[in-house]
Parts: sequence; structure tokens; C-alpha cells
Amino acid sequence: MNHISLENKWVGQRTPRPDGVDKVTGSAQYAADFTMPGMVWGKVLRSPHAHALIKKIDTSKAEELQGVLAVMTGDDLPLLPLDVPLPMGPNDIRWIARGCMAREKILYTGHPVAAVAAISQSIAVAALELIEVDYEVLPHVIDVDEAMAPDAPILHDWLKTDGVDGSTNISNIMTVKTGDVEQGFAESDLVIERAFKSAAVHQGYIEPQACIVSYKPDSQSTIWSSSQGQFMVRGLTATITGMATGDIKAIPAEIGGGFGGKTIIYLEPVAMVLSKKCARPVKMQITRQEVFDSTGAGAGMSARLKVGVTKDGKLTAVEGAYNFQAGCYPGSPVGRACHFSFSCYDIPHADLRGLDIVSNRPNVAAYRAPGAPQGNYVFEAILDEIAKKLDIDPWELRLRNALPVDKPTIYGAKIGEAGIQECIDSVRNHPNAQVKLGPNQGRGIAIGYWGNAGGESSGQLHINEDGTALVITGHPDVGGSRASMVNIVAEKLGIDYRNVKAQIGDTNNVGISAVTGGSRVTFAAGIVVDEAANQVIDILKARAAGIWGIEAEAVEWRDGAAHPAGPNAGGFDPLTLPELAMKAVATGGPILAAVSKNTTGHMGVVGAHMVDVEVDPETGQVKILRYTASQDVGRAIHPAYVEGQIQGGVAQGIGWALNEEYIYDKNGRLDNAGFLDYRMPVASDLPAIDAVMVEIPNPDHPYGVKGVGEIPLVPVLAAIANAIADASGKRLYELPMSPPKVLKALGE
Repeated sequence: MNHISLENKWVGQRTPRPDGVDKVTGSAQYAADFTMPGMVWGKVLRSPHAHALIKKIDTSKAEELQGVLAVMTGDDLPLLPLDVPLPMGPNDIRWIARGCMAREKILYTGHPVAAVAAISQSIAVAALELIEVDYEVLPHVIDVDEAMAPDAPILHDWLKTDGVDGSTNISNIMTVKTGDVEQGFAESDLVIERAFKSAAVHQGYIEPQACIVSYKPDSQSTIWSSSQGQFMVRGLTATITGMATGDIKAIPAEIGGGFGGKTIIYLEPVAMVLSKKCARPVKMQITRQEVFDSTGAGAGMSARLKVGVTKDGKLTAVEGAYNFQAGCYPGSPVGRACHFSFSCYDIPHADLRGLDIVSNRPNVAAYRAPGAPQGNYVFEAILDEIAKKLDIDPWELRLRNALPVDKPTIYGAKIGEAGIQECIDSVRNHPNAQVKLGPNQGRGIAIGYWGNAGGESSGQLHINEDGTALVITGHPDVGGSRASMVNIVAEKLGIDYRNVKAQIGDTNNVGISAVTGGSRVTFAAGIVVDEAANQVIDILKARAAGIWGIEAEAVEWRDGAAHPAGPNAGGFDPLTLPELAMKAVATGGPILAAVSKNTTGHMGVVGAHMVDVEVDPETGQVKILRYTASQDVGRAIHPAYVEGQIQGGVAQGIGWALNEEYIYDKNGRLDNAGFLDYRMPVASDLPAIDAVMVEIPNPDHPYGVKGVGEIPLVPVLAAIANAIADASGKRLYELPMSPPKVLKALGE
């Protein structure tokens, strides 16, 4: 049954957040808030070198220190051979395991080498200083282009890639081809070829990773942690430690931000081994510097792209390569750069390569639309140059090349009703577009695409004895899923939203659910929760039919009550949800339903952004004056949360475009491993961000949901780059466009 309607009572309303009071008052429970009787502290020893062989580890002195209860190294984990693939989702467990604890060699500064459990944090830190490690330091490489050079230090002798002779740091080469690019460029009246670069950036989550683990040899061991997926935590920990999946229960805490960075784990297997060794619960939490030094960033990249176009602005061909940092093992999101960067456009000829490059950094993690913002920045910046050279309005250039609904992209997929025209119109007709610009001010625009996702999801709906409802899902709530599920259940049951409570289940009390990521949770959870509500309504109708002595088919559910379907069914008074709940014991028992499925029918979405900036010619500082972000939201189940997602994505993109970057010294050590030196935007750096919601419902979802969390970051980098070029007359090809770089460009 499809319920897409703009006349819904609760779906589409700005109902209060179920978690709002707890978070505002400080009573919400994050992983670092948990304690247990007998708990001890775990700490990790990290490598001071960027690349080294581990010749020997001597932990004897640490083990003898009073108050130390356990010490571990990589030898305490089962060996996952590097030549035997063990994929799990988008990541490979071999790489995740070695990010928890090094084995064969050190691959980045901050790589875990050993860990201790002690009765206090101070004793644990002292014990780390007693561990002696004999390193054979090796040459290292940090930069993505330097890692591809013929004389670059090689990280892995075993890494072989088709088309590359001998050992290499190029772990994979993907290609996207359609048509004939030589023909396409021959048909072009204008060809532009440019090189770009973008630094690695941090997701910016405020809460560092933390967990408590209690190992139980004769029952289930338990993990309490903040993550983007408790089933992911359970599965990875089981494999990395050699335990049975069913011997672990993972309980999700509230999460202080993730943005993709908490879709993998770093501490839980270490804490499990320490807990097993010392027979005590072990708590671990890392410092901000450890977050920067040893967890996955958003990928940096370099790129070269050549674009051909006719004099009337029709795209003819694209050709080039994206080179993405994977970190120390394979796994960058380069595929999405090659795909999604071009998804909005009708391009007859294309030849693209995506290179996955390893270097001496922690393995990259997802970061909100991984791969898409970087790739989109490259193409949308060139489109802006084309528009200026051909004297075509930049919005018009994009509309002339918009991909028709039924036509495939260069990689074969169809994006369907993605709202390109609608989003562009909503921005260029926005009041911000009518503002006149002053000296040193410029306006930039860009559009972008993100594919969204479906996947495994589980939900349960319980009716309490008083007729209130409890909805349980299996996805950590990062972007407002609890509020959305409350709205959906209230809408479906026809009851007040205040009579519905939402909960995130642990791995023992809800079905398997994939991680919160890919802009999938409201889409996927909405499907299973809607189906669970359908089943509950069928139960309620059957109970009412039994009370009235009629067939269940003769009962309908509306406005929170069972009604006879018509005069022929009888003249019975309606039975409300509370009345049926009170009669549950006598009419068949508890009223509940559970649904688990691998959801499909997801759709990608488009965003269109416009930004005005002012460039200070004396300092190179760029000030964001106003920002307008429109996107196809499918159907906004909870509009306030949707607006928050749009504004949050834009804020992150502003930091990425103007200031944020990982800066390494000559020894491969991170120079700015903290928020004091890693320059994220604060409130005073940001303008009012106008979020414009375009609703084009997904016909394959009961409430029209598509997904909104990732697309708002995708066009930001290009829009700001284009605005700076408009304001200054100088185009920058490297992110971040920080004041020194802008000032240098102005001088040139």
C-alpha cells in the first residue's frame, strides 16, 4: 500500500525529537559515560614511525608493573592472511583487523602496536612506556601523487595490479567507458583540460571512539559502544578475535557524530582480548590526537579531467583520471567519483579511470557521500569555466545537458526522476539570487548527485497494555530516524505521536540491520516499520472482528480505531486502540509484529547549490555571505531534521573547501592532530544557510522517502570554488582554498 500524500497528519510534521530532552539536559548515555563494577582501563601503544618493520616487541616490564592486569599485541589475534580476501560490506576485514593492531609491519604514525589493561588510566599510560619495540624504519610516502611515482617506497610487496609491472602502490584501476572519446573531442568546439588536488579531511565528529567490553567465557560477551551499526560491531569483533558471532551482544550507545567515520571499528576487538585476559570489563576511549592519528579520514585525491563541448554548450566527451588515497590498504571511494560526478549529465563519450592508491596513512573511512564531493568538484569547476568561455548562463549550461529520465548514465545506471530541473529552478528563483553583489564579491553554483542505498533493515512494533506503541529498529540514530519512525507509526495507527516511543535495539532484541550510512535508514526502516504497522493493524482488525462476531475482512482501521467496513457489517461502535489493547489477553495475547528484509527500491537524488562569497584582496580570506541549498528530498518525513541535514552538510563542505586538511611533516607525522590546529568552521564562520526542500516522492516507498543525508555535501566544494573565481578572477585548483593559497593566486 502506498501512503504518499501531502495531507498526512503526522508525516511531514516537525514533531519534537524523542532524544531531544536527554541530549539537552546531558542525561543521554554515550559510550564514554558507561561504567561497570570491576572495570579496568585499556590503552594503546602507537608507533612513532610512518613505515617500519616490527622486529621484536618486549612487554615483560609492562606486565610486571603493579596494577597492570593484561598486555596484548597482534599475536593475540587470529592471523587473517593478506592473500585471502575476507570482505564485509564495503570494507575488508583484513585491513580493519590491522587497523586495530599491527602485525607484519607499521604502516602509519599512530598504528597500534600493543595494548594494556590496568586498574587506572595513569598506570596504563605508564605501562605503555615500558613496552620496548625494536623497529626497522623504512622509507615512507604520504602524498597520493608521490605514491604513484616509479621510485616511490612500496608499502606491500604482495600488491599486484593488472596493467602495472611489479609491486606497486596502485591497488586497483577501474574504468568507465562509453562511446568513442576521440570522436567526441573531434566534434568539440571547445576543449578544457585541468588538474586538481584535494587534501584528506576529517569527518568532524565531536565524540572520540569509546567502548566497554565484558568478556564472558560461559555466556554472551557484551560490547557497549558508539558506532554507526551494532551488528557491524558484533560481526567485525567476532571475526577479528576468532569468536562466534552468537557469543557477542553489541549494545548501541548514543553517538556523538559519525558521518561515515564510525562505520568501522578500532577498539572493540582490542578491548575484548584484554577483557578475556584479565577477566574484568575493559573500558577504552581514545584522545582527540589518537582520532586524527589512527582513524580513517575522508580521502584526498588528485585528478586530471578533459572536457569537450560544442559552441552551443552541449557536452561531447569527458576523459581523465581520479587518483584517490586509500590509506595503507586498498579501499578508497574512487568508484563513486567516477560514477556520480557525471550522473546528472547526458555525455555521449567518456573514458575515465579511477586509481586506488595506498600510502602511509590510516585507511580512509567513509565521509558523507564518500568520493562524490571530490569528484563533483572537478567536473563542476570545469563546467563553470566552460560557461564563462561560451558566455552561457551556468544554470542554463547544466540544464542543456541534463540527463533525460529514461537515459542511462555513462556507467549504465538510470537516475530517474531526480529533480534536476526542479532543484535548479528553486535556487535561481530564490530571493538570494536577486541580491546584487559588491566589490570583491562573487556567486558560484553547482549541482551534484548521490545514489542513496537500501539494504538490510529490521523493525518491530509493540502495542502496550494502555494502547501506546513502541517502535524498535536496528540502526543507530544519527540523523533523526527515531523521530521519523514515530511520525510514521503515529500516522499509520492514527494515534497522537506522543503515544509512540522509539528505541534502537541491541543485537539480541531486533533483527539484523546494516549500518547507518548511505542515506538509507529512513528509507529502509520506513519500509519495515510500515510493514510491521500493517501487520499490527491486521491483528487489531481481527481482534475487533472476533469481539463483534464478524469476518476480519468486514473491519477497517481508521482514525486510531476499528470500524465496521459498512452498514452490512453491523452497527457496532468503534473499538479504539486503547480498548483493544486492554482486551489483548482475552482476545489472543500480546499485539506485536516484527519485519526484517533486504530493502530495495531506493533512488538517487540531486542537489543544486548557490553561494555568495567575498574575497579579501589583502589577506586572501574568503567570507561566505549567503548560501542556498536545494535538494530533492523525496518526502520529508520530519522536515526540521531534513533541513538540519542540509545545513550540516553545507557547513562541512565550507570547512572542506576553505580550511580543512591533514598536514604531515617530513617524518610522516601529522602536524595538526587536534581541533585547535585542524581548522573546522565555527558558528562565526557560517552564514544563514537557506535549505530548500523539493519533494518528488519515491513511488517505490510507502511514504515517498529517497534519502537526504549525503547529497547536501556533494555540490559545496565546486560551488565555493566557482564563487571564488567569480569574485577574484582567479581560479584555484587545489583544496582547501585557504587564505595563503588565495593570496598567492591573487598575486599571480
